[in-house]
Amino acid sequence: MTVKISNKIVGYRVKKADPAAGESAATPQQDNTPVQMNENIERPDFLLGTTYKIKPPVAEHAMYITINDILLNEDTDHESRQPYEVFINSKSMEHFQWVIALTRVISAVFRKGGDVTFLVEELRSVYDPNGGYFKKGGVFMPSLVAEIGAVIEKHLKAIGLLESEEMSETTKRILAEKRAEFEASTSTATNDEKSSDYPANATMCGKCSTKAVIVMDGCATCLSCGDSKCQ
Repeated sequence: MTVKISNKIVGYRVKKADPAAGESAATPQQDNTPVQMNENIERPDFLLGTTYKIKPPVAEHAMYITINDILLNEDTDHESRQPYEVFINSKSMEHFQWVIALTRVISAVFRKGGDVTFLVEELRSVYDPNGGYFKKGGVFMPSLVAEIGAVIEKHLKAIGLLESEEMSETTKRILAEKRAEFEASTSTATNDEKSSDYPANATMCGKCSTKAVIVMDGCATCLSCGDSKCQ
């Protein structure tokens, strides 16, 4: 507000600022709101990376999937590790074009922020019209894209964005006993038949897609995830 001085000035002094008001003005209030992942966050110079190797039978060479994570709210109670980008490298050029396109789309979804766990289900539900394959350990993969989705799922579980369904020690012990009993009753299997992690005549599990279901005492039980028709 402007004040017009009509009288003669006979003296003056400098008004000192209020200490309380000055301190509040000089020191801005700290915003304790946690930083969330979004597309406006610039890429830092350093990211935490993890590389996974897969060797699908539909590809001539192995693939190396690298997922880089950004650390948000470091050294605070809200510290979290979020996926930021993904790279897939391989000597094989057969799938080069669509693999590059897939990594760019996935990286864009990561940087967009929010809940990115939906990617796992979307990728794992992709089926190859030529048929899927069994990876090492007897786990069925409906396509190469589905195996890439399985790797992303494994990574999201490792950084805490997805919960792992761990079996109890009691369930593990019961499955181990069932497996030992079953293998003892079918000990006539050849060495070639025993190349899998599970019995050669095991069937596919509808829950975990692993060829690990055996039938004992009239009950079908999966030796991988514990799913049972008798529960």
